[in-house]
Amino acid sequence: MSEIRIVQEHSLNPEQARAAAQQVAQRIAAEYGLDCKWDGDVLRFGRSGVEGDLSLEGQRAALRIRLGVFMGVFAPAIEAKVTDKMRKVFAPA
Repeated sequence: MSEIRIVQEHSLNPEQARAAAQQVAQRIAAEYGLDCKWDGDVLRFGRSGVEGDLSLEGQRAALRIRLGVFMGVFAPAIEAKVTDKMRKVFAPA
Protein backbone atom coordinates (compact mmCIF):
# COMPACT_ATOMS: atom_id res chain seq x y z
CA MET A 1 0.00 0.00 0.00
CA SER A 2 1.36 3.42 -1.00
CA GLU A 3 0.77 6.53 1.07
CA ILE A 4 0.82 10.16 -0.02
CA ARG A 5 1.08 12.97 2.54
CA ILE A 6 0.81 16.63 1.62
CA VAL A 7 0.76 19.57 4.04
CA GLN A 8 -0.17 23.00 2.74
CA GLU A 9 0.14 26.10 4.89
CA HIS A 10 -2.47 28.83 4.36
CA SER A 11 -3.77 32.09 5.79
CA LEU A 12 -7.47 31.44 5.23
CA ASN A 13 -10.16 31.79 7.86
CA PRO A 14 -11.98 28.56 8.83
CA GLU A 15 -14.85 29.07 6.35
CA GLN A 16 -12.46 29.81 3.48
CA ALA A 17 -10.28 26.82 4.40
CA ARG A 18 -13.30 24.53 4.41
CA ALA A 19 -14.38 25.85 0.99
CA ALA A 20 -10.85 25.30 -0.34
CA ALA A 21 -10.81 21.76 1.05
CA GLN A 22 -14.15 21.11 -0.62
CA GLN A 23 -12.67 22.26 -3.97
CA VAL A 24 -9.78 19.81 -3.61
CA ALA A 25 -12.19 17.02 -2.65
CA GLN A 26 -14.53 17.69 -5.57
CA ARG A 27 -11.63 17.59 -7.99
CA ILE A 28 -10.18 14.31 -6.77
CA ALA A 29 -13.65 12.80 -6.23
CA ALA A 30 -14.63 13.51 -9.82
CA GLU A 31 -11.31 12.35 -11.26
CA TYR A 32 -10.98 9.15 -9.21
CA GLY A 33 -14.61 8.27 -8.42
CA LEU A 34 -14.39 8.86 -4.67
CA ASP A 35 -17.13 9.33 -2.09
CA CYS A 36 -16.48 12.28 0.27
CA LYS A 37 -17.96 13.13 3.66
CA TRP A 38 -17.15 15.74 6.32
CA ASP A 39 -16.51 14.52 9.86
CA GLY A 40 -16.00 17.74 11.85
CA ASP A 41 -12.93 19.45 10.36
CA VAL A 42 -11.84 16.29 8.56
CA LEU A 43 -12.98 15.46 5.04
CA ARG A 44 -12.87 11.70 4.55
CA PHE A 45 -12.91 10.11 1.12
CA GLY A 46 -12.54 6.71 -0.43
CA ARG A 47 -13.51 3.92 -2.74
CA SER A 48 -12.14 0.47 -3.40
CA GLY A 49 -8.34 0.77 -3.46
CA VAL A 50 -8.21 4.40 -2.27
CA GLU A 51 -8.91 6.02 1.09
CA GLY A 52 -7.80 9.15 2.81
CA ASP A 53 -8.62 12.34 4.62
CA LEU A 54 -8.02 16.06 4.44
CA SER A 55 -7.71 17.67 7.88
CA LEU A 56 -7.96 21.38 8.58
CA GLU A 57 -5.67 22.23 11.49
CA GLY A 58 -5.42 25.96 12.16
CA GLN A 59 -3.40 27.48 9.33
CA ARG A 60 -2.60 24.23 7.56
CA ALA A 61 -4.34 21.58 5.54
CA ALA A 62 -3.00 18.05 5.86
CA LEU A 63 -3.89 15.50 3.21
CA ARG A 64 -3.27 11.77 3.54
CA ILE A 65 -4.09 9.30 0.77
CA ARG A 66 -3.58 5.55 1.01
CA LEU A 67 -3.51 3.70 -2.29
CA GLY A 68 -4.01 -0.01 -2.81
CA VAL A 69 -1.60 -2.10 -4.88
CA PHE A 70 -3.20 -1.32 -8.23
CA MET A 71 -3.57 2.43 -7.61
CA GLY A 72 -0.09 2.62 -6.06
CA VAL A 73 1.36 2.52 -9.56
CA PHE A 74 -0.21 5.94 -10.15
CA ALA A 75 1.03 7.47 -6.87
CA PRO A 76 3.55 9.92 -8.43
CA ALA A 77 0.98 11.30 -10.89
CA ILE A 78 -1.74 11.53 -8.23
CA GLU A 79 0.61 13.26 -5.81
CA ALA A 80 1.69 15.82 -8.42
CA LYS A 81 -1.91 16.67 -9.39
CA VAL A 82 -3.18 16.92 -5.84
CA THR A 83 -0.16 18.95 -4.65
CA ASP A 84 -0.73 21.43 -7.47
CA LYS A 85 -4.46 21.72 -6.70
CA MET A 86 -3.84 22.23 -2.98
CA ARG A 87 -1.24 24.89 -3.65
CA LYS A 88 -3.68 26.76 -5.91
CA VAL A 89 -6.76 26.63 -3.66
CA PHE A 90 -4.95 27.28 -0.38
CA ALA A 91 -2.63 29.98 -1.77
CA PRO A 92 -2.67 33.41 -0.16
CA ALA A 93 -5.13 35.79 -1.78
